[in-house]
Amino acid sequence: MAESELELKSPPNPNSLIVSAPLSAPPESPPATAGSRPIWLRQRPKIRVTTEFDSDSSVFFHRISCKVLDSFAKLKLSFQNNGKGEISDPQLALSTKYLSLQCDIEEKNALVNASFGVAPGLQFKAAHDVKSQQGELAMVADLAGPAYKFELSSAYPSIGMPRATIKFPLGEVSLQEKEEEEEEQAKRILSVNGILKGNILNGVCTAKYNDETLDLRYCYKDEQMAFIPSISLPSNAMSFAFKRRFGPSDKLSYWYNLDTNYWSTVYKHNIGKDFKFKAGYDSEVRLGWASLWAGEEAGKAKTAPMKMKVQFMLQVPQDDITSSSLMFRVKKRWDI
Repeated sequence: MAESELELKSPPNPNSLIVSAPLSAPPESPPATAGSRPIWLRQRPKIRVTTEFDSDSSVFFHRISCKVLDSFAKLKLSFQNNGKGEISDPQLALSTKYLSLQCDIEEKNALVNASFGVAPGLQFKAAHDVKSQQGELAMVADLAGPAYKFELSSAYPSIGMPRATIKFPLGEVSLQEKEEEEEEQAKRILSVNGILKGNILNGVCTAKYNDETLDLRYCYKDEQMAFIPSISLPSNAMSFAFKRRFGPSDKLSYWYNLDTNYWSTVYKHNIGKDFKFKAGYDSEVRLGWASLWAGEEAGKAKTAPMKMKVQFMLQVPQDDITSSSLMFRVKKRWDI
């Protein structure tokens, strides 16, 4: 160990020749094999394919979508085809947070929608139909917080005054101009529409006024029962609905119209989360029916087992039982 330390401390000999070894070159990357995937393919966005089939119309509906530009936008293609393979109603849509574009390829038309914030508490909205050259512009402003809003909107080409709408926690009220014919002459008048909600007698009362018609609806609901009477003025058309829950899996609904004496009823039975049985009768069309859902009825195919939803329905006409029909509907999703 001492000799090596002396050699390291001795001065170099000026007559000696020091030859340094050449720097080793970096190892070459192995050539890509047939099984390796290119970088652009590994970074390909996931593609979602959804197919629906309805035996009543014998038509397939397809939807293909994916996120592009690093999830900045969503691209969607949809079309239909019948049993002969004929494609119809192709639609192409591109949507972002602030802008959406929907193209109808057969009609050679496009719908453009835009929405973005102009300032804190102020939002701009626009909609445009390319083929008809018509659309709507709107400005929405917050009043005393996001629960209170004021919206001013106008269709273009503009015909009259813009529509003004005030939204608040208990409903909304709008004021707009509309055209009425009086003595073979068009006359523009101001129209007031609105909806109000409030709690009365342990229930919710709703009043909706539109085109000189007032609809009043009251809803009482607890854990086991719901009672919903309603009346329309000035026609005095009355109806009521009654719903009764017999347990976490069974529910019965009944609806009756006092003016026409038409009624309908529906019984629902849940089998777990993914199966539902429903049966009902409608006196207006004199039809009884029963259906079975595999996959959550109101949910998406993504949450269903195997990402597939199936519905079977049996319809039995009261006047002609021999013409009963069995229909089914299937919805399947693939993530590629």
